Amino acid sequence: MLSDIERLYSINAMNMKRSVIRDLLKLTAKPEIISFAGGLPAPETFPVDDLKPIVAEVLEKEGTKALQYGTTEGDDMLKEQIIKFMAADGVSGLTKENILVVSASQQALDMVCKLFVNPNDPVIIGLPSYVGTISAMRSYSARTVGIPLQDDGMDMDKLESEIKRLVKESGPPKFIYVIPDFQNPAGITLTLEKRKRLLEIAYKYQVLIIEDSPYRSLRYNGETVPSIYSLDTEGHTVGLYTFSKIFCPGFRLGWIIGPAEIINKFVVSKQAMDLCTPPFSQKIAAYYMEKGLLEERIKKNVEIYKVKKDAMLAALDKYMPRRDDLTWTKPEGGMFLWLKMPEFINMDDLFYKALENNVAYVIGSAFYVNDGGKNTCRLNFSYPSLEAIDEGTKRLSEVIKEALKEHEGK
Repeated sequence: MLSDIERLYSINAMNMKRSVIRDLLKLTAKPEIISFAGGLPAPETFPVDDLKPIVAEVLEKEGTKALQYGTTEGDDMLKEQIIKFMAADGVSGLTKENILVVSASQQALDMVCKLFVNPNDPVIIGLPSYVGTISAMRSYSARTVGIPLQDDGMDMDKLESEIKRLVKESGPPKFIYVIPDFQNPAGITLTLEKRKRLLEIAYKYQVLIIEDSPYRSLRYNGETVPSIYSLDTEGHTVGLYTFSKIFCPGFRLGWIIGPAEIINKFVVSKQAMDLCTPPFSQKIAAYYMEKGLLEERIKKNVEIYKVKKDAMLAALDKYMPRRDDLTWTKPEGGMFLWLKMPEFINMDDLFYKALENNVAYVIGSAFYVNDGGKNTCRLNFSYPSLEAIDEGTKRLSEVIKEALKEHEGK
């Protein structure tokens, strides 16, 4: 082993940090612990029986092709199905040249940063935000500019004022990153009014929008809001999508949509990363979609997750102490809700006490870039059973009640 390996690492490598969530998940592996920590789909949503004959059919009809290298751009049959899927969601006019099939949206996020970010380039992100995005931005030495989230999404006045400041100091940000539907971790949705305002700001200052939509199909209440991409008339939006939350995360499949010129650059980037997304997974997904099974699966998933979401909200109402400074979001879809404690409660410290009481969550500070969120945490409702949701919420409330009691006794 080299005696001074550190000197060999690149600047980007030195900026990489282990995922806080992944490290915390290792601590929750004990069977007695009820975990609200992972962003995992429920195993009962995986269509094992439906996939068995499809896998056999793919091997029978296109076995050698499916097991060979594929094109970087992605399988044509899958792209045709994606075009139909997107059209049903209000995105019309897509061609195969507007789509790149990727190894799930995490690869897409890495590629976005690789394509657009030079060291110290400003990029805008809502806070709190997805830890995987924060990690990708750090890996490419981006200068993250955080914009606080309100109950209806990113604070647009603050966004514009920050862009004005950046323009005056060094130039506009490279892009604005948003999860407009059932945001991870907060579970909130960007309103139609704010989506339109966001596009106006992007047009005015010539900024790209990265619209990340992993949960968009998982709506349980309320009316669907048009995607930013579908509202965009000037080609300022790149959309990121994944099969992980609506189909199977083990397939590691997703796609990027955008102007053909940008997609071509993504293709070149992907060629240097992994040549192509696994053709076997692509073929299986294409056959699955062609048979109309994805729409059926999403409907079933929505039914399952709505019950779980309602169960967690009911459990919070049942067990949590009632205080004006103890609140939680009530998401209309997705997989998460966001718990906010009084300012004097440190959920980072409380995490280990929660583990002692056999319940786990993700600390809110993991979703910030400015040392914020110490009094918050994310709770996942998609993975645990209904019984675990009730019992786990009860255990968590006991830990929080004890922390409140200790503070009041000081």
